[in-house]
Amino acid sequence: MLKTPLKVGLIGCGDISRIYLENAGSRTPFQIVAVADLLLERAQARAQEYSISRALTPDELLADPDIDAVLNLTIPAAHAEISRRALEAGKHVYSEKPLALNVADGQALVDLARERGLLIGCAPDTVLGAGLQTVRQLLDSGVIGRPLSATAFMLSSGVEAWHPSPDFFYQPGAGPLFDMGPYYLSTLVSLLGPVKSVIGQASKGHEERVITAERRKGERIPVNTPTHITALLDFESGAVATLITSFDVQGSNLPRIEIYGTEGTLSLPDPNTFGGPVVLRRAGAKEWEELPLTFPNVENSRGLGLRDLLQAAQSCGIPRASGALALHVLDIMQSSLQSAEEGRRLNLQTSTAQPEAMAQG
Repeated sequence: MLKTPLKVGLIGCGDISRIYLENAGSRTPFQIVAVADLLLERAQARAQEYSISRALTPDELLADPDIDAVLNLTIPAAHAEISRRALEAGKHVYSEKPLALNVADGQALVDLARERGLLIGCAPDTVLGAGLQTVRQLLDSGVIGRPLSATAFMLSSGVEAWHPSPDFFYQPGAGPLFDMGPYYLSTLVSLLGPVKSVIGQASKGHEERVITAERRKGERIPVNTPTHITALLDFESGAVATLITSFDVQGSNLPRIEIYGTEGTLSLPDPNTFGGPVVLRRAGAKEWEELPLTFPNVENSRGLGLRDLLQAAQSCGIPRASGALALHVLDIMQSSLQSAEEGRRLNLQTSTAQPEAMAQG
């Protein structure tokens, strides 16, 4: 349990803010005392919807001395600036992914937090949920022996059929790798440890996309970033993995993530969820077996990472969904795209400690 609750201010009142505000009062409790948005009327509407006492501009929230931590839910292009300003104002930060759009900006945030004696964390926190923590426990217990390799697939046809404003998904800093890659890469690094080098290949299926979602149906948007990326990952542990993220696949039966060990295979749940099935195939077995989840937080528990950071701030600990982990994931993504452009293997600039496993129960 938290001691005297640290007071959180939320910046960015878009759709994703709803689940954080819902969970703050129930599933992953923490105290949100103010919300802010560039559009003040949107902040006011969200404050009224969730009985938050104050709706502010971002500048007002960052200047408020009573706010201990900032929950940064702005658009990806604004993540680095808002997080930097919050740290400079003496506040802990938890940001939606990605940490920043490039490694240089991400490294500057991690360095600034350390210099100021503050904590910075970053989504996704699905790695702290019941499904992936059960997998962590199984790996640590040696159920598949020594992990040798892994595969991870995020294959879709894109977002323009359902997203009301899909434009930014097809610009630099987004695409399938930066949009969904953090879920898969945070999972792989949390379970297998840091990556030391990458080889990337990338392509773009279309020069423009046609929106089919009803509100802007028929509009065309330019595609300015790769939409199918393959990354070969070489881990410091000696394990290797293949990651494919795509907005150019119309259908697939491939698994989300599998980890292959000397004594068996684990099939993991969707890393964009907190629960989901964990399935094991032991060496010599003819059938797969679904294993029980042995940790809490099966339902959508966004905010779990923020709560963990607030607890770490009060105990001088290290948050599990840390800025260092998010920076390493950002390095993997940036290096994969750079490798694809340059046609060569790249060593990563960063490393990170494997996050501590959650305590059972």
